[in-house]
Amino acid sequence: MLLRRIALLVPLMLGIVLFVFLVMRFSDIDPAVAHFQGANPTDEQLDAFREENGLNDPLPVRYAAFVGDLLRGDMGLSVLNGRPVLDQVTTAMPLTLQLTFLGLAIGIVLSLVFGITAAIYRDRLPDQLIRVGTLIGVAAPGFWVALLLIQYLAVDAGWFPSGGYVNPSDSLTGWLKTMTLPAIALSLSVAAGLTRVVRTAVVEELDKDYVRTAIGSGLPPLVVVGRNVLRNALINPLTVLGLRVGYLLGGAVVTETIFSLPGMGTLMINAVKNGDPAVVQGVVITAALAFVVVNLAIDILYLLVNPRLRSAT
Repeated sequence: MLLRRIALLVPLMLGIVLFVFLVMRFSDIDPAVAHFQGANPTDEQLDAFREENGLNDPLPVRYAAFVGDLLRGDMGLSVLNGRPVLDQVTTAMPLTLQLTFLGLAIGIVLSLVFGITAAIYRDRLPDQLIRVGTLIGVAAPGFWVALLLIQYLAVDAGWFPSGGYVNPSDSLTGWLKTMTLPAIALSLSVAAGLTRVVRTAVVEELDKDYVRTAIGSGLPPLVVVGRNVLRNALINPLTVLGLRVGYLLGGAVVTETIFSLPGMGTLMINAVKNGDPAVVQGVVITAALAFVVVNLAIDILYLLVNPRLRSAT
């Protein structure tokens, strides 16, 4: 299974690159006009720019050249500032990865704690309160949660800054303060959805005969849950987790904008507003590649969690 997924990565990425390429080529953004933004170029200047950059070539030729450039690590140049897109992406990507994985870590911890608690106390008060909380968490828009966090924890309480970014190499405490609220805002919906999946999976495992047999033989319930139930119950949450990573990467666009974080989301928004297609497609392709790689990592986790899957590969 794992080898098959790895083999599918190449055609999958080529398909993603083709889709992004076609969408950007059929958009209303004209790279030549964007390049001369703020000026009044003549038709001759526009034609010269298009000819120089291969914009007049047939689409198959342009796609082949585009893929060839990508394989060499060349995502093109920004039509606004002339900087290589790869440099801008590699500058912004670390912050987005920090935000995404910090939000993912918070979401995983919350979902495990509340999901297991709800399963153990199912149909009792703790379970009912957690289920209501998850409904609210799933329904609450991320930008609304972010604004509430800024209002109450940053503006009113003054515990955290309302925006900005501090590099962890400069100050780890400052980094934690600037990343805490964005990570919480990004993670709540993921935590709420995963909590429901974890609860359902653990409840199903708790009702199986081997659990009753183990507890009846004298093993402490916590040992049975920690050693056997969780190992078997984590398969379904891992599936959902892989999909949620895509949500986190997408949600980072809005979250970074609200908290003024100079990550991939802010880079994308600025490129769209300023009509910079090379940067837009560079960000989208990089995010898609990150999503594919993370899902491959989830598949590897399947093998670690479930030995039966490992023996089938």
